[in-house]
Amino acid sequence: MKIYSALTLMAVVAFSSCKNTDKPAATNTDSMLSNNPFINPSTLPFQTADFSKIKDADFKPAIEEGIKQQLAEIEKIANDSAAPTFENVFVAMEKSGQMLHRVNGVFGLLTGANTNPTLQKVSEEVAPELSGAEDAIFLNSKLFKRVEAIYNKREDLKLDAESKRLVEYYYQKFVLSGANLSDQAKDSLKKINSEEASLSAKFANQLLGAAKGAALVVSDKAELAGLSDGEIDAAAAAAKANGQEGKWMIKIQNTTQQPALQSLTVRATRQKLFEASWTRAEKGDSNDTRATITRIALIRAQKAKLLGYPNYAAWTLVNQMAKNVDAVEQFLNQLIPAATAKAKVEAADIQKVIDSQKGGFKLEPWDWNFYAEQVRKARYDLDESQVKPYFELDSVLKNGVFYAATQLYGITFKERKDIAVYNKDVRVFEVIDKDGSSMALFYCDYFKRDNKNGGAWMDNMVGQSKLLGTKPVVYNICNFTKPADGQPALISFGDVTTMFHEFGHALHGMFSNVTYPSISGTSTARDFVEFPSQFNEHWASYPDIFKNYAKNYKTGEPMPQELVDKIKKAATFNQGYSLTEILAAADLDMQWHTIAPGTPIQDVDKFEAEALRNTHLDLPQVPTRYRSSYFLHIWANGYAAGYYAYTWTEMLDDDAFAWFKEHGGLTRENGQRFRDMVLSRANTEDLKEMYHNFMGRDANIQPMLENRGLVEAKK
Repeated sequence: MKIYSALTLMAVVAFSSCKNTDKPAATNTDSMLSNNPFINPSTLPFQTADFSKIKDADFKPAIEEGIKQQLAEIEKIANDSAAPTFENVFVAMEKSGQMLHRVNGVFGLLTGANTNPTLQKVSEEVAPELSGAEDAIFLNSKLFKRVEAIYNKREDLKLDAESKRLVEYYYQKFVLSGANLSDQAKDSLKKINSEEASLSAKFANQLLGAAKGAALVVSDKAELAGLSDGEIDAAAAAAKANGQEGKWMIKIQNTTQQPALQSLTVRATRQKLFEASWTRAEKGDSNDTRATITRIALIRAQKAKLLGYPNYAAWTLVNQMAKNVDAVEQFLNQLIPAATAKAKVEAADIQKVIDSQKGGFKLEPWDWNFYAEQVRKARYDLDESQVKPYFELDSVLKNGVFYAATQLYGITFKERKDIAVYNKDVRVFEVIDKDGSSMALFYCDYFKRDNKNGGAWMDNMVGQSKLLGTKPVVYNICNFTKPADGQPALISFGDVTTMFHEFGHALHGMFSNVTYPSISGTSTARDFVEFPSQFNEHWASYPDIFKNYAKNYKTGEPMPQELVDKIKKAATFNQGYSLTEILAAADLDMQWHTIAPGTPIQDVDKFEAEALRNTHLDLPQVPTRYRSSYFLHIWANGYAAGYYAYTWTEMLDDDAFAWFKEHGGLTRENGQRFRDMVLSRANTEDLKEMYHNFMGRDANIQPMLENRGLVEAKK
């Protein structure tokens, strides 16, 4: 996932931290600010953050000073007596807010991946301030008049294509932000934006606490029967670290289903773990998110009405590839019948296994993964425990993820142990381009911690911009189970795919070759940004890549071909379930964001149940991938009315990979074409046209249906 944090979304003008030939407006700084590490650009390579000097107390004053500086710069642009030009309006805006971005780039990373009560408090305190700063920019009437003046004569200015795109980007952003509203309506919008920002920050903090509190703790090791020795040791270590020595703790991951459910043989333990996940944010305590999300949904609907749209989804989809709600619903409706039909067949197959074992019970959600694994073993003779020894994390990273990037794009990687990190688990790599030049820094942080948000994501600390002379500093965050000391980090093939996915985002950020920071890197539409990441997943199973990293961690021997063939044959197994849980989440998201203003919502659980029933996605054995109460993507990470993007871009990535296979597969020529025509172009051209230019045609859904096993592959 490319993360769109609340801070990132609100600091929309300041997109790159850099050295700037134009000095920021002078400000009076107190003693606290004079030594603040964010006042000036970092002197480390790529201007990356110096975590050896950054303290929690630095963030709030730096953010507030950054806001102050940027608003002063914006006022200067808006009140310029000279006639508006591309240079004194758009280039000036692109250069503004450098300090704010420096601090937000680091603050966004730490509050997601290594937070603490101090940072959580600061995030809630500064959220409305950042929202107010955004409003002060995009609701500034004088500034909008200057933007509009250039927009109206853009065809006559002989701008290059990227500059014209920037003008159109900003104009649309101003209009969607309410620049055409009356002063009274703008005041109302500012209040809504401030409240939404505060609530989103509150939700993220509540959810982190809820997930931590929902961890399953058992006192009897026998309850964990089925887990490997390494997993049991890790559970014991987790319990000890949380002050419960002599017990075992299974921490809750971001999704509804939990990895351990596949292995736990004690049904009662599976049920307790599932229910801990399912109700994590519905305990009626301070971390219960239901009141928070209800209010967010209602004020988003009010915001849409104020801006002239029937609902929030209609407003937010305007600048996406899909463009409108009807297009999203039509797309999802193409998939729902086939996905749910396949899921029902899979459920019947699992029930047969339960009955054959005289289980005496009906299939429940906490049973699915456990018995699906048995069906997979029986059908494909494939056991996850056989597979994991071939997926040691460091080998996957260096001999898989990095190796694939070298083969496709010619880049190489050098680990940097001289650069300070924010946690001992974090690693840093310098990325070397094909011509030997240093092009980026890459941070990876793969293991779960209690102070880390669930899921996996990518973002930048420093963005690429030729205007500002900055190169990218990119990070990937995951939540894999950390092994006990002395044990290897063995991961599942699903985790392997996640590593390739997030590195696809990283490549999109690192290969950016763009002038203006606002349209650089992964700053694209949500329903395009997942395309490069999901496309990169395909290389995880590509034969030449797979055999290079899938080696036994003890012997170094490659995975036997027989086991490789089993993995391939099992690739479409359980796809009805997998797609249905994703579609359920996507449609749940759309239903939350298509409510009309003023719609009464008194019961979140009832709303959720009715939403799934209305779209025929209420399969009792197939829970939605995220429940409303812990749907981090849509309430805090910028995917509101946008979770469909994962499936939409799956169509794009499967189609693009089919093109690669038709044109020779893993070759430098193909990789360079993809880099030049997609990865390096960021948001500098219409995304539908970009895709068409690369493919030579519009997107085709057939490869996706084939890869999911929903239709027979064409011969």
